[in-house]
Amino acid sequence: MANVVLFLNSFFSYLLLFAFVVALVVIACVIGAKWRKSSDAKKAASGQPSMPDMVDIKE
Repeated sequence: MANVVLFLNSFFSYLLLFAFVVALVVIACVIGAKWRKSSDAKKAASGQPSMPDMVDIKE
């Protein structure tokens, strides 16, 4: 019984750590997308060229 308790303690500890890392990744992606949109909006307002979303290559 003690081994089961130790296993569950370890399992939930790593599960909590994994959930924390996933939450950090999601927050970082949201902040990055927000900063990118803000940067693109500033470049568009100032008249500076910005990188296109897609490049068409015609053969």
